[in-house]
Amino acid sequence: MKLAGKRIVLGLTGGIACYKAAELARGLVKAGASVQVVMTEAARQFITPVTLQALSGRPVFTDQWDSRISNNMAHIDLTRDADAVLIAPCSADFMRKLVHGAADDLLSTLCLARPATVPLLVAPAMNVEMWENPATRRNADQLRSDGITLLGPVAGEQACGETGLGRMMEPESLLEELQAFFQPKLLRGSRVLVTAGPTFEPIDPVRGITNLSSGKMGYAIARAARSAGAEVTLVSGPTALAAPNGVRMLPVTTAREMHAAVMSEIAAQQVFIAVAAVADWRVSEASSQKIKKQDGSPPALAFEQNPDILAEVAALPAPPYCVGFAAESEHLLEHGAAKRRRKNIPLLVGNIGHQTFGKDDNELVLFDDTGHYPLPRAGKDMLADRLVAEIAQRIRT
Repeated sequence: MKLAGKRIVLGLTGGIACYKAAELARGLVKAGASVQVVMTEAARQFITPVTLQALSGRPVFTDQWDSRISNNMAHIDLTRDADAVLIAPCSADFMRKLVHGAADDLLSTLCLARPATVPLLVAPAMNVEMWENPATRRNADQLRSDGITLLGPVAGEQACGETGLGRMMEPESLLEELQAFFQPKLLRGSRVLVTAGPTFEPIDPVRGITNLSSGKMGYAIARAARSAGAEVTLVSGPTALAAPNGVRMLPVTTAREMHAAVMSEIAAQQVFIAVAAVADWRVSEASSQKIKKQDGSPPALAFEQNPDILAEVAALPAPPYCVGFAAESEHLLEHGAAKRRRKNIPLLVGNIGHQTFGKDDNELVLFDDTGHYPLPRAGKDMLADRLVAEIAQRIRT
């Protein structure tokens, strides 16, 4: 749990996006955080303190004069042990209060009185015209200048029926952003290219050759690299996964498309992590029409080899630091070591493919010049963090 032990003050201001704060509070608790909710009077018009108390497991504070704290100074005490204050949703009016140092209710006073060592993050939520208003944009710029982190807003359909920027980020995305905020920036300033997912090689317009890769490991590594401060580009085959926040996404389908995308980007990269399960072969001449059954005889398909993306990148005159993946079905140690030498790369990550495809956990083995080292079975997000830490250490030694 990436937020284990973190103490988060979650502030709610008035807006229909308050309903999302319920899921956010639940997600924070599940991620291991201790959540203290503070609500404005306007927020209470959209969701009740009872709901947030049930989800956070703590009494909710709404009144600047709440006597439950012995010294009657909730605006002071609630942030003294906090690791961060997150305002979600943050209305246009509350952004104004933060800019001008207003202190006319518990939440605004709490933000003003928080120690400089306690970061403040805000997730704006408002109508598109309110967000685009010059006054709001000036306030947003001023908040950034004051060292306050803005998370969003994002574009989409709004409760009023209009469409555009102003929606609060979804709870899952906010949780991902908060987790990234606390991660050590081991790859700050680095550019990282990750490939992920399967490729799909067409046989005809309705059939093709692919594999069982879900893309989960590659996407987890892209998130981990971005959380570690890297500028990340993700070249992904077809998956059912949402693009990671803050990651530049290049969707592809076939191995040749993935090869073209990687080679067009690789010159600017410091690290290349080839996680994708790329098809070794493709049908030489895919049919332009669906192949029909004829007398029960299977069609004769001729195959040709796809580009070896990792080997080609590793063979460049000035290659980035290359990390390969090997999904084997047997003899992992033997095949993994041989593949690393054959590709001529400094680090290879191996696993047993059929034991991990589509699952949320994995068990990895790292291969380098000195031997092999296991990473015990764990969630893919945790393994991705460990792998990124390994890479950061190796490229800086």
